Amino acid sequence: MNLLLIALKSARFRRTSIVLTVIAIAISATLLLGVDKVRKEARSSFFNTVSQTDLIVGARSSPTNLLLYSVFRIGNATNNVSWETYESIADRDEVAWTIPISLGDSHRGFRVMGTSSDYFDFYRYGSNKALTLDSGDRFEGVYEAVLGADVARDLGYDVGDEIVVSHGLTSADFAGHDDKPFTVVGIFDRTGTPVDRTVHVSLAGIEAIHVDWIDGSRSGVQLDAEQALQFDLTPTSITAFMVGLKNRAQTFTIQREINDYRAEPVSAVLPGATLSQFWRTISPVEQVLFVISGFVLLAGLLGMLTTILSTLNERRREIAVLRAVGARGRHVVMLIVLETLLIVTAGCALGIGMLYGLIAVTRPVVARRYGVDLAATWLDSTQLSILGGVIGAALVVALIPGFIAYRRSIHDGLALKV
Repeated sequence: MNLLLIALKSARFRRTSIVLTVIAIAISATLLLGVDKVRKEARSSFFNTVSQTDLIVGARSSPTNLLLYSVFRIGNATNNVSWETYESIADRDEVAWTIPISLGDSHRGFRVMGTSSDYFDFYRYGSNKALTLDSGDRFEGVYEAVLGADVARDLGYDVGDEIVVSHGLTSADFAGHDDKPFTVVGIFDRTGTPVDRTVHVSLAGIEAIHVDWIDGSRSGVQLDAEQALQFDLTPTSITAFMVGLKNRAQTFTIQREINDYRAEPVSAVLPGATLSQFWRTISPVEQVLFVISGFVLLAGLLGMLTTILSTLNERRREIAVLRAVGARGRHVVMLIVLETLLIVTAGCALGIGMLYGLIAVTRPVVARRYGVDLAATWLDSTQLSILGGVIGAALVVALIPGFIAYRRSIHDGLALKV
């Protein structure tokens, strides 16, 4: 008795309900796989925000806070680091390079970061990727700026445009450095990191726009852009700085020595370890999404069970005839289970197709807006396990209508009730 052939012929006569069931299973599988895909790509993008940086040094605070404002441009530093402390640590024999960071200003909702030319040479993200320019060049002059990709796109800027930096995070007129505008000389390629949402200027540029400001407000004497250049524009302090070591085996030793630095209370954190710690604090969000996806799958399986149970009355004669020609009880159960297997397998296959279709359509938008690259890679072991779990759960559910059909009498199917 060819149960597969019987299952296919039986399904053909119930194709409308089966197609709807397959679509419901496909949507559930797509959602489960999609959540897992987004979770992994978001995690990868998060951990690849900064790479090849051994330490981040800032004023004494929690590691998470230091990481947030120095890497993600979120929040503010508890204090600044003096230029003398920065130079003292940067001049150590173990240090290969440093990237100073000065924060505190903004431009139309985007953070402005003062840094040095070492930022272009040594900053890395992803798998050791260097920053590249989509157009223009790196800043050289005091009043020159290089924009992140999102800044240029959202504000419609191009090389040669002028921008005005605002003091602090407000865009109010009274806080603008209108007398000292910056000229856009370059625009970075997209990185999918906070670099895309940052305006980059020189440390001297940050000092120049503040030479006539005292304690966060304008002084009585206002200097124009040319007059500001006559002053010593060496910073007195910076927000934080990144450190690359010549020998990574010394990382923990240097970290401990910086944390015990006597001249000034500073903290040195390991970016990778701090990123892992921070991710654990926000990981419950992805777990909630996965649970919601599980409930969607449960709804799909219950819908499939309802469909099969509703068709059992229509198939009573069919099942009775099979029993009459020699089919045993286990054959009836296997027939229901086999049909379920075909439905769920088709649903999972359709779900995989829908997933890759959605990735192809949404990948450019997600990468541009959220910096997450949804690569169309092969399903990994976790995703295959998810599909295996979907199929296994469906087969368990299929046992319910299978045993109901098994217990029905042959005569109950042959006799017409009026």
